[in-house]
Amino acid sequence: MAGYDVVAQATQVRSHIGLAGQSAALDESLTGSGNLVMIGQLNRLARRKAEQRADELLSQFDLADAADRGVKTYSGGMRRRLDLAASLVANPPVLFLDEPTTGLDPRSRLGLWEIIRSLVADGTTVLLTTQYLEEADLLADRIVVIDSGSIIAQGSSDELKAQVGGDRIQVAIAPDSDLDRACTVLAHHTDSPVNVDVERRSVDASVPAGPAAIPEIAAAMSAAGVVMEDLGMVRPSLDDVFLTLTGHAVDPVPEADTQAKEAESV
Repeated sequence: MAGYDVVAQATQVRSHIGLAGQSAALDESLTGSGNLVMIGQLNRLARRKAEQRADELLSQFDLADAADRGVKTYSGGMRRRLDLAASLVANPPVLFLDEPTTGLDPRSRLGLWEIIRSLVADGTTVLLTTQYLEEADLLADRIVVIDSGSIIAQGSSDELKAQVGGDRIQVAIAPDSDLDRACTVLAHHTDSPVNVDVERRSVDASVPAGPAAIPEIAAAMSAAGVVMEDLGMVRPSLDDVFLTLTGHAVDPVPEADTQAKEAESV
């Protein structure tokens, strides 16, 4: 970890990592500033240096106006940002975030994503565990998928999506048009099986040429008398990847370790 042996050099490891757990670890009897100053002093910063660092972080996390308010008056999003700020008081090069956006409203979640991106841009290595696969897709350079305590896949978002067939061409067929004929036309443009959804009246398949094949397929459908309602590229999501790899969807209820996804942004 950060170049140190986690067993033989545990003290050095601890001095190079920060942690923001799933639940905010804050002292509600203190102000926002008081919490950060206390963390600074626990990290052996001089009082003045701890106060300076607290002011920097409160400004960075848009909490300066609430610096002198008691933490018990903070909203959930404010507590989350303050807890993350506390994990950064000592400027750790490696930061662990355990489901940092659980329970946040969409606006607060987007704000926290921007903060995480800025940390990574400034050189911090972030190891993020999340139940939200969209979050992993947007933030992570490398993703490790864990199911029932075991690693079942890892790689970039694009690499994982490629495991379920990558980008696909999907054609929605008009109600009065021939679905089987559409399937036959699409089959001429792919080496992989064509999926037919009778209920939604659509056909889709992985096409080697990707988006470049769309005009040719559209022309072929028209020439065959197939009336299309829509034609475009469909890219698999990480939810599709997880379902394909595990045979079940992501558990919507956050649980410790079970069905967790780890995303490392480097």
